[in-house]
Amino acid sequence: MRRFFLIIVFCAAHELVQAELLFDGLSLKGWRETDFAGHGEIEIKASNLVINAGAALSGITWTNAFPTNNFEIIVEAKKVLGSDFFAAMTFPVDGSHATFVAGGWGGGVVGISSLDGQDASENETVKYHKFEMNQWYRFKVKVTPGKIEAWIDEKEMVNIDIKARKVSLRHGEIDLNKPFGIATYQTSGAIRRVELKRLSGPEAKSVKPPQAGQ
Repeated sequence: MRRFFLIIVFCAAHELVQAELLFDGLSLKGWRETDFAGHGEIEIKASNLVINAGAALSGITWTNAFPTNNFEIIVEAKKVLGSDFFAAMTFPVDGSHATFVAGGWGGGVVGISSLDGQDASENETVKYHKFEMNQWYRFKVKVTPGKIEAWIDEKEMVNIDIKARKVSLRHGEIDLNKPFGIATYQTSGAIRRVELKRLSGPEAKSVKPPQAGQ
């Protein structure tokens, strides 16, 4: 039986890292269904969190405070139905938010939405990756001052300097996934692990989710 816990480890640079599992394998504790129009049902099956396909976006949103800098977030997920993204991660970046899209625009586009108003299919972070059905993938996003990095398994997909860039979310309902959330598009995805690592650093802060009605 998995439960929430904290781990203190040392990374290669000898910086103190605090790791926390955000999904207990049993319930939606710490999460809520994101109120996307026509969203699919959220279920717990065989210790996995399943986001069922909806009319467009479906997903979950973290209900507790989340850091805005100096963190890594890891999600292990697989696509179980459909042909679009199955575990897009929306996350804070200082005073804004961005989304790491993996498998968008028909199933293969990977990148960050948005940079200078351009979404993942239009800016220089765009890459293409083939995602197999029912295969587990490990997605990792790292946010440090002035930089966003992202990996699929051990392959680096994004390494972008954002010091002089406007970081924002793509226009639309994805805004409901703030401060941290996971979404699918007309696709069902299963999640088995969500892990947050807080990296040491002078700019480490946190943001709280908006209250109901805000």
